Amino acid sequence: MQRPGSVDEGARHLRFAIIGAGMSGILSAVKLAEAGLTDFTIYEKNDGLGGTWYENTYPGLACDVPSHLYSYSFSLSPDWSRRFSPGAEIRSYFERVAGEHGIDERTRFGDEVTHCEFIDGRWHVETAAGHQDVVDVVIAATGVLHHPNYPDIDGLDTFEGAMFHSSRWDHDVPIDGAKVGIIGTGSTAVQLVGAITERVGRLTLFQRTAQWIMPQDNPAYTEVQRDDYRDHPERLEESHSNLREMFGLFANAIIDSDSAEIAFIENACKANLEDNVHDPELRERLRPEYRAACKRLVISSNFYDAIQQPNAALITDGIERIEAKGICTKDASTNETCLHELDVLVLATGFHADAFMRPMGIVGRDGHTMAEEWADRPNAYLSISIPEFPNFFMLNGPNGPVGNFSLIEVAELQFGYILALIEQLRSGGAGELSATRAAMEEFEAARVEAAKKTIWVTGCRSWYLDDRGIPATWPWSFARFREEMAAPKSEAFERR
Repeated sequence: MQRPGSVDEGARHLRFAIIGAGMSGILSAVKLAEAGLTDFTIYEKNDGLGGTWYENTYPGLACDVPSHLYSYSFSLSPDWSRRFSPGAEIRSYFERVAGEHGIDERTRFGDEVTHCEFIDGRWHVETAAGHQDVVDVVIAATGVLHHPNYPDIDGLDTFEGAMFHSSRWDHDVPIDGAKVGIIGTGSTAVQLVGAITERVGRLTLFQRTAQWIMPQDNPAYTEVQRDDYRDHPERLEESHSNLREMFGLFANAIIDSDSAEIAFIENACKANLEDNVHDPELRERLRPEYRAACKRLVISSNFYDAIQQPNAALITDGIERIEAKGICTKDASTNETCLHELDVLVLATGFHADAFMRPMGIVGRDGHTMAEEWADRPNAYLSISIPEFPNFFMLNGPNGPVGNFSLIEVAELQFGYILALIEQLRSGGAGELSATRAAMEEFEAARVEAAKKTIWVTGCRSWYLDDRGIPATWPWSFARFREEMAAPKSEAFERR
């Protein structure tokens, strides 16, 4: 086997386009270069590195995976400030890793890919700036949560105050002492409430669906602890390994709705609500009507405390419309309306998780378009490869493990699998590689059947669910995912 960083003189030269300079794009560039595949360009629509950690800058932003696990295995850091580090620190980490590997110089910033077409065995890439490229392999590292979802509410465009999506936070808008409203109750809204309630004059949280909140302390690492990690890197690796095993156990819990582990999680969430929300009426409005972890589990150490502050209000009446001065809600039992006056309105309403590379136009073999392939819903074999789209590989693509895992570990495993496919192209074992239709359909049928046993189908609405009510994610253990990523199955791929 050829060692990383070396190039067989008889090997086929390959040129690559990497779409996206977030976590997965940086990983792709590092691993390609490590394998001696240095002819690549990264195309990034934003003006900087970091993907979601570049776009999201709202107060309270943090990752729900511990920092020592949400790190590249080849670049563990002893310098994290907390167990769950803030977003700016995560972005700085990615910038540091990219800088160490010269990624910045290989990236076209502010140049969004608009079109990819497979012509005569190669991909022809076009960007919004008019740049054109011809490559052998496309690696789509576009991420999942990057197209903001704006709510369809009557009068949304009539609000006279400042209004923005949480992922487009306007730091020029003052919130100290202001009347701030937040629509949404997912992880972002929970983080926001915990971060800004003490700053604003009045905080109003508009809740459509209550969330189970998993209690989680977020202690700071002392300088002594950080020095210990620096002096003993084996302890840093041990911490990473221990966290990986712990999250593997959680992964096993959510794929079996009757497991003892999920019962433990439910009891912890219920106790958190019972023990920390003192007003019985407020407690019941914060109590979900579905099982814990049916939606992506939200973790917080301060949400319940923040929402009980004198200047905070939880509104569970339905939103009737948005007016110039604020949000008008209606009491379902009395039909009475109420205007909640606001200075600032934050839309913490999530993302179009099914968009992936779209809206860019992608045309595969014989003019077959991604729009046609995904007319019903996004689909891919092992979330990596699509029939009739040869030499086009995705990281964190459709139906991958997105449920409370470290997406860095997911991407590392996926890229190892992709690199094995690339080696077949480089060695001349194939000129074109893509999953067979039969392999994708067999995988999808098994995935749908397994999904019926997971916690995600026990009676809630979530962004995990597709148009059929099937969770668009990996429904098996993480151990099985590692096994699948160990090596491609020859019979699952068409070679030309």
